[in-house]
Amino acid sequence: MSLAGRFPALASRDFAIFWLGHLLSLIGTAMQNTAQPLLAYRLSGRPFDLGLIGFAVTLPTFFLALPSGVLIERWDKRKAIRILQAVMMIETLTLSALTLTGLIQIWHIVVLSLILGIASTFEITTRQSMLIEIVGRETLPNAIALQSTAFNISRVLGPALAAPLLLLFPANGEGWIFLLNGLSFGAIIVSLFFIRLNYKAEPVHSNQTMMRDFLDGGKYILAHKGIAAIILIAAIMGVFGLPVMQQIPVLAQDILAQIGDTKSIVDARNSALYGSLGLGALVAAVMIALNNSEGWRGARLLIGQAAFVCGLMGIGLTRELWQSLLLIALMGWGGVTQFATLNTLLQTKIDNQVRGRVFSMYLWAFQGIAPFGSLLIGWMSQTLTLPVTALTCGAICLFGVGAIQLVFSDVRKSTA
Repeated sequence: MSLAGRFPALASRDFAIFWLGHLLSLIGTAMQNTAQPLLAYRLSGRPFDLGLIGFAVTLPTFFLALPSGVLIERWDKRKAIRILQAVMMIETLTLSALTLTGLIQIWHIVVLSLILGIASTFEITTRQSMLIEIVGRETLPNAIALQSTAFNISRVLGPALAAPLLLLFPANGEGWIFLLNGLSFGAIIVSLFFIRLNYKAEPVHSNQTMMRDFLDGGKYILAHKGIAAIILIAAIMGVFGLPVMQQIPVLAQDILAQIGDTKSIVDARNSALYGSLGLGALVAAVMIALNNSEGWRGARLLIGQAAFVCGLMGIGLTRELWQSLLLIALMGWGGVTQFATLNTLLQTKIDNQVRGRVFSMYLWAFQGIAPFGSLLIGWMSQTLTLPVTALTCGAICLFGVGAIQLVFSDVRKSTA
């Protein structure tokens, strides 16, 4: 089968340009996501601060995700993404300058993460809503899978590219990584000048107030149990599942510590763990891109959730690096498998006129209440240890998501 046959979205010249620009930007972001927690943990030595940074970057979603869904339906999405990406570029370059000059402090990282979170809240919802305008509804599932593939390619390449820079520049390697990430935002900004929106939906000119439009979106969700169940699953995983992965530097430096460890050894171990997470995620994304058929989605969702929970609980039981690498890879595979499937199921259920509002509710459930999960898990890891936290959160995810799957079978169907 030809490349276009396996990946029909790439047959679109416009999607291919956008996908490549987004991939380059994501690689820079993954490099920063590898280096920033390590820098923060070295500055303070407190697991709680890792949770605090996760809290700062996701807190804006709690307040802004819901109104963003109404607003983006009234905006020109391409122009909005260009502006938001520029804001994110400025934030990252500022972080780079502070790090390279040796002025960086924890509060700088927290404040800049808050700014990044504000821009990201609007950008993610806008970009996801724009995807159908590039490829149309027929190839949307493949486009979603390829977006997930790009994200997870970056999660493999990012740590791999970050590790040499941290070794070559032991004093301020993080700063050079932040600089490269800042420049990488230019790739997606430039790509947006060259693509055509062949299925463009004109901005909504509603006669209703924003509050009325928002309430109508809520009524739509409540009327469709499959959509409501997806949002509830995202909330449970966003609070008790994904924030545990913010504690990887604790795993690398403390749980897997060996006699004679040096900074370079800890940096390499940290990068290996992040790389393992990305590798598992990439395998999942490629598998979904190759086969995203409707009949397989329900079973794939269950398998992905089971894999993620098993990996999460396994982290609480292992003290060996090779076992941790395998379990982190399993979490990466399970996380992408379930969330890419949830995204596809959600987007194929939604009517176009409420797409922005419904996706913003999903984003709010997934990331908006996650800041409180970041703080909770940061506190638990510092107070109860990371292994106890991983076992506890794994059990909550297992019983919570399992109950939803039993009660709401509509969650596994591609129609609302």
